[in-house]
Amino acid sequence: MVRRFQDGEVPVFLLSLKAAGTGLNLTRAEHVVHYDRWWNPAVEAQATDRAYRIGQTKPVQVHRLIAEGTVEDRIAALLRSKRELADAVLGSGEAALTELTDAELADLVALRGGTR
Repeated sequence: MVRRFQDGEVPVFLLSLKAAGTGLNLTRAEHVVHYDRWWNPAVEAQATDRAYRIGQTKPVQVHRLIAEGTVEDRIAALLRSKRELADAVLGSGEAALTELTDAELADLVALRGGTR
């Protein structure tokens, strides 16, 4: 199936997020559409990276299908929050933490609670 897609025999290759993140090279892809969001941003990034491989010669556009007010919308907000946290902690190495204000650092490590 991968060879047929790469050779241009079929115009679309539809994969689940987990299947798309397992060692494929899809350099013919020009668009990646995420329609099944995952709680871990690294899983989605790994699936996207299947199109960004050695041999890719075209720009790749990534689309995420998110309907406002749905579970996917809340997952998207959670993923943004996780990316921001990872960038704050890991983005610029050790210096990133030292550049946070006291309030930002307190917010970063504060336990979140709330009614369910």
